Amino acid sequence: MMPSREKSQELLEEFIENDNLRHHSNMVAIAMEGYAEHLNKPEDEVDKWWTAGLLHDLDWEKYPEEHPNKAVKEILPEAGYPDDVISAIKAHAPERTGKEPETEIERYLFACDELSGFMNAVSLMRPNGFSDMKIKSVRKKLKDKKFAENVPREDIKKGAELIEKDLADHIQFMINIFKTLF
Repeated sequence: MMPSREKSQELLEEFIENDNLRHHSNMVAIAMEGYAEHLNKPEDEVDKWWTAGLLHDLDWEKYPEEHPNKAVKEILPEAGYPDDVISAIKAHAPERTGKEPETEIERYLFACDELSGFMNAVSLMRPNGFSDMKIKSVRKKLKDKKFAENVPREDIKKGAELIEKDLADHIQFMINIFKTLF
């Protein structure tokens, strides 16, 4: 049986102290949960998608050179997380793990990760955050190479392709999720 959401949140807080990274982890969890519900996944699958989103950067702060390998090889298996959650986390960083996103949960985690971070940066530049954000605002910032320059634009594009969505539709879906919460 997979650890509860409460246990996952406790694990996150144990390994991540940085509020911005915690916020990012929660955003990705919420995006993953939103997509799982949109795809009519059963409740136990929704929990797995949420958990993969929440814990995808678990080892980033304490073990940046080993990320995500420390989490997927040691921390998460020892804590009792299922293979599909661990595999999704492994596949969100293929350049570090050699594991490309293949399954549905893997592809969606890859698609939600970088875009969530980028959209958070966009929201911080806007007086109303997500509440009145438009696709064109996000697209305009994507073209600005100096804005959130550490976010790989090619990964955002690849993510939309992996989930077979037009990038504009993917952005709109994420806006709809985030504007109700942030």
